[in-house]
Amino acid sequence: MAMNTNELRLFVLAADMLNISAAGRQLGLAPAVASQRLAKLEKQLGADLLHRTTRQVSLSLEGEEFLPYAREILAQEEAALAALGHGNTEVNGTLRFAGPSSFVQLHITPILPMFLERYPGINLELKLSDTKFNIIDGGFDLALRNYATKDSSLIGRKIADDTRVLCASPGYLKAHGTPMEPRDLSNHQLIAFNSATPRLLTSEAGEDACTFPPPNITPRVICDDGASTRLAAKNGVGICMNSMWNIHTELKEGSLVRVLPDYQVKDDSAIWLAYPKSNVLTAKVRVFIDFLLEQIGSPPSWER
Repeated sequence: MAMNTNELRLFVLAADMLNISAAGRQLGLAPAVASQRLAKLEKQLGADLLHRTTRQVSLSLEGEEFLPYAREILAQEEAALAALGHGNTEVNGTLRFAGPSSFVQLHITPILPMFLERYPGINLELKLSDTKFNIIDGGFDLALRNYATKDSSLIGRKIADDTRVLCASPGYLKAHGTPMEPRDLSNHQLIAFNSATPRLLTSEAGEDACTFPPPNITPRVICDDGASTRLAAKNGVGICMNSMWNIHTELKEGSLVRVLPDYQVKDDSAIWLAYPKSNVLTAKVRVFIDFLLEQIGSPPSWER
């Protein structure tokens, strides 16, 4: 059964506003025309979607059941048009986006003005936290993570690799000495990220050394925020493991230097975008994904 999406759009608006005339006006339709089109849709479906009285409009049981499907059909239409590059200026709605505060502050917040200018109909609601959270329970349209999702209810899209290195400030190394071998880390003050899995260090020949933090060593400082970890190392607190996207500026300016540069962190971490599999990839989500891939993608901005 082929349905007219204009009539579906009118029904969704009328259901949201509980006012057929107002919904029609929003679409440029006279009240009588709006009523006729809704009646036509109901006749096609063989069900009354809205209860009408002289005083009010309410959703019928069939209307409540049909409404989410109508929304999905409209969302798929928007996504299809966005994929073809049509109607970009008309993409609208509120996008609920979540991500690690450190990454968003450094690499997404600075480019938001460009995105908002390109899509003036989109509003953003941001949740920034370096702690893990549930995307679906939080009701987010899209989330950025620095690990691949193992949740079967989510779809992931990789943006870039998340290369990690050991680093410290020149002042700290001058005061405490520079580690020459991984085992030397046991004699240093270490800064670790809260709840992070210890990462294995390997030599250039591919031989496994120790982990960071080393076994049975308690870090001097534990943080749950990437920016604080970077600042602690920069101010001489100790040695930390950090992502290149977080410290690339400090490495270039010399306020942080690599520690044990001949050893690599054995890690497959990456920057991922994830969204609920049950959600239609709406136009607002699709254009934001495309924008982030365009601005951050391969090679990532911190490696250029």
